[in-house]
Amino acid sequence: MIDWNNTYAAIWRQRQEYLRPVRHIDPIRLEQLLGIEAQKRQLVDNTLRFLAGLPANNVLLWGARGTGKSSLVKALLNEYMHEGLRLIEVDKQDLLYLPEIVDEIREHRQRFVIYCDDLSFEAGDSLYKPLKSVLEGSIELPPDNVLFYATSNRRHLLPEQMRDNLDTLLVDGEVHYSDTVEEKISLSDRFGLRLAFYPQQTQTYLDIVDSYFPDYRGDRELLHKAALDFAHLRAAKNGRTAKQFFNSVSDGQAGF
Repeated sequence: MIDWNNTYAAIWRQRQEYLRPVRHIDPIRLEQLLGIEAQKRQLVDNTLRFLAGLPANNVLLWGARGTGKSSLVKALLNEYMHEGLRLIEVDKQDLLYLPEIVDEIREHRQRFVIYCDDLSFEAGDSLYKPLKSVLEGSIELPPDNVLFYATSNRRHLLPEQMRDNLDTLLVDGEVHYSDTVEEKISLSDRFGLRLAFYPQQTQTYLDIVDSYFPDYRGDRELLHKAALDFAHLRAAKNGRTAKQFFNSVSDGQAGF
């Protein structure tokens, strides 16, 4: 059994069917995440309500890759672990075990966020059905000390195709979606807070780069040019690319 007084995060391991305590937590902090202030504020507000024992929502963070979705969830843990927040990471393939995980933690005094990174489902995938039941739809109410936070590149988590809309009708000015569309929307609708993350502007990308080089004393213009060249090769200007650029410089202070 995990001692949640001294353990702040755990990862579900399917083969052994147990929660493995995390000993080395990613140290990312909220103040390090730039260009997503609105999303940060809403997620913090929701989490503070949860920690205070007030009604709070399950959260879907969706949108462009590398924009800080998963980092934001991890930064929340670092900010509020000493206020009772705990994080449990579950892979999409292990969602079938959610009821068992919830049963294991429902009697603890800590507040648990169950977290699934890069959550999405393909056509014909049925793993989303137990998730729907856990979020909302079971005969048993979810415990008030558990929320579900997920990140995804898809707004509705399921693939959307043009043919799904063929049976959608407009009746008396109201849209009546096809059964297929309704099924797909119903999953994301169970997340009461849905935060969108969009591709970042060039200046935001450069601000993030600068945050990785706070003591750099060389020519900033050359630094920015090197960072932009690095981003162009990867067709992405975002926080992930900025970190990779920093990692590509051996000591973080090389000349350009």
